[in-house]
Amino acid sequence: MEVLWGDPDKGAHATFTKFEPGYDAGMHTHTSDVWIAVIKGAYLYKDDGGEKRVGPGDFLRVPGGHKHWSGGDKADGALFYEEGSAKFDLIPSK
Repeated sequence: MEVLWGDPDKGAHATFTKFEPGYDAGMHTHTSDVWIAVIKGAYLYKDDGGEKRVGPGDFLRVPGGHKHWSGGDKADGALFYEEGSAKFDLIPSK
């Protein structure tokens, strides 16, 4: 994770984030909204509504408190711009 502005440990922020190929973040939530724009590879996303493959140029908004799974494409991983309105957290859930 490379911070562009702000501080993800303290408040609002933007980062370039990389998921290695096959990365699995597990089921989780975040306290605040997170916005993602994929640059390279594919950000994989699942929730009760189904599965999404978010590729280069695609945008995804994850509302705070929304239970989901995320990970990186098995071959290419994912490189994406991520912006958060508050401190970044990842709260594991079942």
